[in-house]
Amino acid sequence: MTTRREALILLAAAAASAMAPIGLSAGGGVPERRKVHLFSKHLQWLDYERMAETAAEIGFDGVDLTVRPGGHVLPENVARDLPLAVGAIRGAGLKADRITTAITDPGDPLTATILETASELGIGIYRMGWLKYDRAQPIPQQLDAYRARFEQFAQMNERFVIHGAYQNHVGIGVGSPVWDAWLLVRDLDPRWLGIRYDVRHAMAEGIRSWELGLQLVAPHIRSLDVKDFEWMKKGGEWTVESVPLGAGAVRFPYYFERLDELGIAADMTLHLEYPLGGADKGKTELSIPEEQVLEAMQKDLEFLKKFNR
Repeated sequence: MTTRREALILLAAAAASAMAPIGLSAGGGVPERRKVHLFSKHLQWLDYERMAETAAEIGFDGVDLTVRPGGHVLPENVARDLPLAVGAIRGAGLKADRITTAITDPGDPLTATILETASELGIGIYRMGWLKYDRAQPIPQQLDAYRARFEQFAQMNERFVIHGAYQNHVGIGVGSPVWDAWLLVRDLDPRWLGIRYDVRHAMAEGIRSWELGLQLVAPHIRSLDVKDFEWMKKGGEWTVESVPLGAGAVRFPYYFERLDELGIAADMTLHLEYPLGGADKGKTELSIPEEQVLEAMQKDLEFLKKFNR
């Protein structure tokens, strides 16, 4: 009989292969098409079966499942509900190899429960929660403390055979400049902890310099988030507002060129954060017809397919 430890070792081999960076072909061509997952937050108004069936009908390759407070799977119910959600996704013929969490503390008892459950289901990647800076404290000291925490996460992830991904996000939190996220992961094995690169947030923080950060963290990227934005002036202040893909400032043609040049063939998760009747906010009830939401998802997916071939 195969022991749990032996099963995890087998999963590790598969996960390491799946998470290894896929470079360019020997002939200098582009890598294999990146799989596109739908962020399940935007189908929060559907149960597991209908969520999975809807994502499959639209044409997505998989679902990036929310396992966090207010998500499709609540952390306290993960042992019971995650197998049900994953079963529904795979039953619809889709990939269920990644989840999005709010995990930030390796010492939280729920952290181990979530990671162990996910790993045993064959999930290879989880997105972590966000960390904040205390503006009253020196940043270098905070980075040292967060680096130690990331080391703990890397050890835990190796034990559970799963990759943790920290996402860069617009604002003044940890990872917003991208460079600071590299300082946290540069000495860690990217099989176990790395970067979830979000081009929307990177460009919003550095419309010209974003590609330097991308190049820097490229060896640590095992997953991507995709969305678009534009700047708007509200109340005399400039704000960053989400828009459908191709309608904003993200330079998608050049972005995909850079991904190919850097050999980043990680699969991606599509987000629809622009006004969408509550689907953009993860609401359980919509204020617009369901067809409008599904049409928006279809349009964004078709836009991605133009570059992701």
